[in-house]
Amino acid sequence: MQVTGIDASNTLYKTAPKRGGEDPNSVDDFGTVFDAAKNLVEETNTLQNKADAEQVKFALGLSDNTHDLMIAAQKARIALQFTNSIRTNVIQAYQTIMNMQI
Repeated sequence: MQVTGIDASNTLYKTAPKRGGEDPNSVDDFGTVFDAAKNLVEETNTLQNKADAEQVKFALGLSDNTHDLMIAAQKARIALQFTNSIRTNVIQAYQTIMNMQI
């Protein structure tokens, strides 16, 4: 097979994604970042709800297993810290972009 240009090698070996809106049905970069952020928040919310449910079960006497309670609380705490860290980095990146001189 003869390759005559870089576009042919990209399609042949999938080395780089095509850009420029050739496919209107493709998901854009902002959409994938937004979906990832939305999924992160939803997962954090789910872990927080599970931790709250474990705490309520323990308080009502429906569960005497403190191990599950502490694991759920720790998972929720770590997820919240991670989400907060990502949020801080996104805000910092946004501020850096806004302060750029063009």
